[in-house]
Amino acid sequence: MLQVALYEPEIPPNTGNIMRLCANTGCPLHLIKPLGFTLEDKQLRRAGLDYREFADVRVHESLEALIAALNNPRIWALSTRGTQNHTEAKFQEGDVLLFGPETRGLPVAVIKELGVDKCLRVPMLPESRSLNLSNATALVLYEGLRQQGFPGMA
Repeated sequence: MLQVALYEPEIPPNTGNIMRLCANTGCPLHLIKPLGFTLEDKQLRRAGLDYREFADVRVHESLEALIAALNNPRIWALSTRGTQNHTEAKFQEGDVLLFGPETRGLPVAVIKELGVDKCLRVPMLPESRSLNLSNATALVLYEGLRQQGFPGMA
């Protein structure tokens, strides 16, 4: 199964929508601190509806803690700075899709640490700044699941 990780997420409704996405796909959701909200935030609960109880949500103190907890997984960074389209990646079981905070994206240092070759982008018009975080997550996650034949999904 693919895994979704949000690096320092800021906007509760986006995380709630992604929580719902992960609940419906069976993919774990990893939240990397600091969070811009609490897990009890009313907007988070509203966006996630009653899916919180069905989502596998794990909170990590840092990116390093996530990497250690998952035993050094392959991580794909998603950024407008990406060098290849998300459809060009060959996703594998256990891969982590890492998305940055809504207002600033993944830090350049994180992208460099993971490797520029592991930095993907979602195609859009050149003058566009970015997509909504939950929309981008859905696009990339479903491409990865499509490549794997939608495991366990009907």
